[in-house]
Amino acid sequence: MSASGTASGLRLPEHLPAATRAYFAGGAGDEVTLNANVAAWRSIGLRPRVLATPRSVDTSVTLLGRRWPTPWLAAPMAHLALAHPDAELGLALASAAQGAGMVLSTQATTPLEQVARAVLPEAARGPLWFQLYPYGERDDWLRLAERARCAGFEAIVLTVDAPLQWPSDRERTHGFALPADWPQPNLPAAPGRGALETLLARALCWDDVAWLCERSPLPVLLKGITHPADAAQAATIAQGVVVSNHGGRVLDGLPATATVLPAIVQAVGGRVPVLVDGGLRRGLDALKALALGANAVLVGRPLIGALSQGGVQAVAALWRHWLDELRGAMALCGAATTGELLSNLLLPVSARVSGCVSDLKDLDL
Repeated sequence: MSASGTASGLRLPEHLPAATRAYFAGGAGDEVTLNANVAAWRSIGLRPRVLATPRSVDTSVTLLGRRWPTPWLAAPMAHLALAHPDAELGLALASAAQGAGMVLSTQATTPLEQVARAVLPEAARGPLWFQLYPYGERDDWLRLAERARCAGFEAIVLTVDAPLQWPSDRERTHGFALPADWPQPNLPAAPGRGALETLLARALCWDDVAWLCERSPLPVLLKGITHPADAAQAATIAQGVVVSNHGGRVLDGLPATATVLPAIVQAVGGRVPVLVDGGLRRGLDALKALALGANAVLVGRPLIGALSQGGVQAVAALWRHWLDELRGAMALCGAATTGELLSNLLLPVSARVSGCVSDLKDLDL
């Protein structure tokens, strides 16, 4: 089957409509951030010591007080039925079977209860979290968080970096639009629309986040953190942070997540777990993220590519490949556990990655 590729590394089959491929593959503006995310991980080199191969390798990590078999979760991704009929349910089943976690999107096409029923019985699964877009009013958010808790989800991932969005250049060029009757069974309320002033008036503030964190029936992680000061503030009210620039889909010109991760880890100071997404394309990238201080990673576009190519089986195969690569790389780096992946295994990120400048002189890599 032929597939179309992009500079960001996402490959989508040609049988998908061009508008759908534009939606999944595109990024904001000139896609500088989109492509820098991928390039930043690739630019990090390795410098392991030799003659230190462990006799066994343990890829498990601890998140929110529980031990999980792998250091990754499927990132929240909207409208996966556009990619394949298996959609979110197929992604969830394949991930659970391979020990990976999942963050289900508010904009999923599958009811959250259906996903939870399929995933929770899997003994070797990863975490099951729910991503919350703060549509509507505060009470709407809280009701959805309670709905997720009742279904069996274990945390809420609150997206904080997208108070407004607009179509990418690719989407506009190809005329992407959802059908009028498109299923979105998990929305807390209708997404905000209208004039810019209306959207800005509804935008989240820190008081809103604190209100939700205090009342949520589940731990809350904040997704969309790229500045150390925001990370430090988040660590005082939330139970975790996700270093993310929304996959380069919202604001172009943001730094690649690999370049800001160490400063975020330092600002949080171990008070809460730090996860990272954006540009990870293989198991070796996850190793680098863990060595930079992340507790786990979220994976997005590679899973869209696999799902669109072959549904559940292709997603499972991708996760198996990632795990094999991580285990092999850990062994070659002399790390028996993920906790032994430290920054002294790495060579610094290059000072300039695809047009995004990053100053890492103070990161002591």
